[in-house]
Amino acid sequence: MVDVRNPFYSTAYRIQLRLCGNKQGASSSRKNKNVANMSRDTCPALHFAGTRFFVCVIFSLLAATVGSYAALSQFHSLSDTSSPCNKMDSKNSSECSEKAMHASQLKCTFELLDSNFFNERKVLEIAKGATEFNLPIIRANRKLVASENGGLHNPSVLTFNPDWGTEQEQEASKIFNYPSISSIQKPENEEDIAFMSILELGALIRTKQVTSEELARIFLKRLKRYNPALEAVVTYTDELAYQQAKEADELLAQGKYLGPLHGIPYGLKDIIAVPQYKTTWGSTTFKNQVLNTEAWVYKRLKSAGAVLVAKLVSGSLAYDDIWFGGRTRNPWNIEEFSTGSSAGPAACTSAGMVPFAIGSETAGSMTYPGARCGVTALRPTFGTVGRTGVMSISESLDKLGPFCRSAADCTIVLDAIRGKDPDDLSSRDFPFADPFSVDITKLTVGYLEDAEMEVVQVLAEKGIKMVPFKLNYTVDSVQGILNFTMDVDMLAHFDEWQRSGKDDVYEAQDQWPVELRRSRIITAVDYIQAQRARGKLIREVKESFIVDAFIGNVTDWEKVCLGNLVGLPVIVVPAGFKNISNPPPSGSRRRTTITTGIYAPPKHDHIALALAIAYQSVTDHHKQRPPIDNLGPNDIIPDPPTVTIPPRILHL
Repeated sequence: MVDVRNPFYSTAYRIQLRLCGNKQGASSSRKNKNVANMSRDTCPALHFAGTRFFVCVIFSLLAATVGSYAALSQFHSLSDTSSPCNKMDSKNSSECSEKAMHASQLKCTFELLDSNFFNERKVLEIAKGATEFNLPIIRANRKLVASENGGLHNPSVLTFNPDWGTEQEQEASKIFNYPSISSIQKPENEEDIAFMSILELGALIRTKQVTSEELARIFLKRLKRYNPALEAVVTYTDELAYQQAKEADELLAQGKYLGPLHGIPYGLKDIIAVPQYKTTWGSTTFKNQVLNTEAWVYKRLKSAGAVLVAKLVSGSLAYDDIWFGGRTRNPWNIEEFSTGSSAGPAACTSAGMVPFAIGSETAGSMTYPGARCGVTALRPTFGTVGRTGVMSISESLDKLGPFCRSAADCTIVLDAIRGKDPDDLSSRDFPFADPFSVDITKLTVGYLEDAEMEVVQVLAEKGIKMVPFKLNYTVDSVQGILNFTMDVDMLAHFDEWQRSGKDDVYEAQDQWPVELRRSRIITAVDYIQAQRARGKLIREVKESFIVDAFIGNVTDWEKVCLGNLVGLPVIVVPAGFKNISNPPPSGSRRRTTITTGIYAPPKHDHIALALAIAYQSVTDHHKQRPPIDNLGPNDIIPDPPTVTIPPRILHL
């Protein structure tokens, strides 16, 4: 991240003058021979911590060198030694010195690429080849596929398959066998209705105790009531919601019931396209963008009879919880922010503003806000849910999944949205078994040192074999692999955004702008090496994963990176609450949530879901209701809040 106190700010300008300044003045003050010799020793130590100014300096070196290629192109017969001037005639010493200076400038840039082993002759050869061969191809490809931002079109043919391929394919369950809800009565209080599960709301609709239109009204009312406190909603879809609710009620009147999501309201993270409504990606640059296309996940939910009531906040370009309209807060403690770019889906589900919501994760976007806001959230196996019509960060990392009241609700939503998306090359029709039919007593489940032991104890009492566990692997660059993969992929999808300078108006300058500028000089070779290291990590995790599932911290950054690189499913499970730090003397209703994660191998989401369902069948942490803005008689949130904002790490 940028540190404005970096002492190299004061020296970078002098470096720019030395390397990219007035060459004519330099040559006039020194003998040509001395200039040639000096030019090989002008590359400064590279300790600039990625400051934006330094990156600009480096790119000015590249521009100057490529721009002067007309002079370099005349240089055809270089010596086999490192110097480009050894066989130069003394009459051409000035030209030789200029070429040596340009070669030295490029060598400085090559240090940033960890490729400073080329001598001056080879550097000039590279410059010539890059200008004549690479740049035309680069520009042609960019013109073909990179004129639009967001990665919605022209996906890469390089796809990631998380399948470990070690066991015989299990029989797929086409439709899960949902538990039946009987003898349920409609609560008199709308607050009680708002916190009912999907199965409970579905039972009310199916027995015609409540209409879908009535539910749409209740949840739209709550969205508008609490959004000023939480800053979690981008667009209310009132007209569409009442239209879809009316259709759901009419179908039911005709005796047609579409399943447990029939008539159930929900929200979508605002990177998911819905025709005739803005899809802002949370960004000032795109806040008026309307994508008249139906995202695949939206189509699936519409066909299941669900009712869209709102587009919910995505952090700007799916990074963290800051967006063009503010910063989303945690309903359990509105002095805190929600963290993670699926901020709106997590906060709104937690606050009873929607029964469920769809979010996305590339690197922590579901696990972080799910844990902070105390909701149950499933990050499924990579490829489970199609991503057509969804803004893309990384085609080998992006996943869609549900935020819900419970693991049972997550199972219902997953069943509706899973399956092969014909326009998403990475999507798969995985043969999941029915989570409601898993015999958990036959499972062996590991627990890490950072697991919540209450969860371990409860599952042990359910007859599950619980064993201490450690995931062993030797790859020590997990977080770096994630950064390389995500940042380079993101830059490919937002190349035009950066080139046109739109990053200058981005909401948080220490986030995407800095990371994507840095990514501009990650070479294709090093990107591929990162993917090879990723493959090594996957093989080692596969060999070490000797249990059916394991329990561990769900917001530990190493696990977040590892899980996303490998494609592991994980479900965030609320496991309790504790008092906030520094509460007011008279006390507060605000709480800090305690959560854990249940991890399973790829394509074994049903195991993680079954374990979470078992845990929640005998606990009620997931049923608690946050105070939102009802903090207590003597608890007032200062404006601005005094809560410490943690240092920014990649909550994507």
